[in-house]
Amino acid sequence: MKTTWRPHEKHGRLTQQGDLPDSVFAFPKERKEPLTDARHVRNAIARFDQVTGVSKSARALAFANIKRAAKHYGVDMRESSAADLPAQPQRGRSSAAKRAAATRKRRYGKRATLERSSGRP
Repeated sequence: MKTTWRPHEKHGRLTQQGDLPDSVFAFPKERKEPLTDARHVRNAIARFDQVTGVSKSARALAFANIKRAAKHYGVDMRESSAADLPAQPQRGRSSAAKRAAATRKRRYGKRATLERSSGRP
């Protein structure tokens, strides 16, 4: 499979994900899983099964992109095919996220939920 991933040289000067070109994402059409450095590549490998709403062909392309980025950044990748990585999204993630948000709201109130999402302690 032909990859679409290309290294992006402006990594340190970017401030938002929207500034990145499609070519640095494992899933370029969906703009999911940026592969801008070794840390992001390892994260994409670990979270491959958490990407939802993509086709099998998109997963195959994403694997090829991750493999190419791993080689570029010197990340040891033991998996040799997309089948070696988890291919099914985890079930119940959205309901678990809703329960967690409700618990935070119940424990800390609406203000704490807003502070948490804005990055303040």
